Amino acid sequence: MATVRLLLRSASALLPRRSPLHSSRFQPRAAMASDAASQFHKIQIQREDTTFDVYVVGKENAPGVVVLQEWWGVDYEVKNHAIHISQIGDGYRALIPDLYRGKVALEVAEAQHLMEGLDWQGAIKDIQASVKWLKENGSPKVGVTGYCMGGALAIASGVLVPEVDAVVAFYGTPSSELADASKAQAPIQAHFGELDSFVGFADVTAAKSLEEKLKASGVEHEVHIYPGCSHAFMNASPEALKRRKGMGLTDENQGAIDLAWSRFSTWMGRFLGSA
Repeated sequence: MATVRLLLRSASALLPRRSPLHSSRFQPRAAMASDAASQFHKIQIQREDTTFDVYVVGKENAPGVVVLQEWWGVDYEVKNHAIHISQIGDGYRALIPDLYRGKVALEVAEAQHLMEGLDWQGAIKDIQASVKWLKENGSPKVGVTGYCMGGALAIASGVLVPEVDAVVAFYGTPSSELADASKAQAPIQAHFGELDSFVGFADVTAAKSLEEKLKASGVEHEVHIYPGCSHAFMNASPEALKRRKGMGLTDENQGAIDLAWSRFSTWMGRFLGSA
C-alpha cells in the first residue's frame, strides 16, 4: 500500500538503532489506561464475518463523529480528542473504532509494525460500519475525523463511504491506490503543519496536492497549513508532548491548536447541524 510506504519512509528516521521491530519476541502492548477511559462505553459492531470494538462518548441522538486513531492505536490521545469533540458546541456523539483490534503501540517501531499489518480496505469497512451504527442509533448525520494514519483514512472515507456527511482530516493523505481525492463525495476540511516532514503524506507538498484534487472533485473543501507546526501538532497532553519530543518534534503552538479546533467546530457544525 503506497500510503504505508510514504509514511514509513519518513518515519524510518525516528526508529531507534536497536528496534524491537527486529526482535522475534515483539508483542504489541495492551492499551494504556487513562483517566478518560471511564467516560467511554465500549460496544461491539459486526460487519460481514467480523466483529470489532468501538468506544463511544457523548450524548445520544446528537450528530455523530467517527474519530480515527493515529498509527499508535486507540490510545490516550485519540480518546482525549474524542472527548473534546463530544463537548464542542451543543455536543456530538463521538465513536472510536478499534482498527488494530486491541493492540496499542508505545514506541515508534511498534507503531510501524502495527500499521504495516493494517488491512486498509478492511479499515474502510470498519469506518462504514461505524457510520451506519451511529445513524441507526440516533445520530441524524455523521462526520469522520482522524489524525495521521487516521487522517488519511478520513479522507478516503469521504471518497469511498457514501454515508459520510463531512470530513475533517489532520496531517495525513491517502495514496491514490487507496482513494482518489479528486472523486471525493463528502465535504472535506484538512489541516497540516508547515514543518511536517512526512514527505508525500503530510508535508506541504502533499497538502497542496490534496487541495488540487479536492478542487477537481467539486466538493466543498478547505485546506489549512499552520506556520511553525510539525507533525501531530494537535497532540497537547503532557504524555503526548513527551512522546513528540522523543520523536524530535519540539514545537508547541496552542494558538494553532485552538484555531484548528475552531475551524473543526465551524465545519462540522455547518454540515452535521451542531454548532
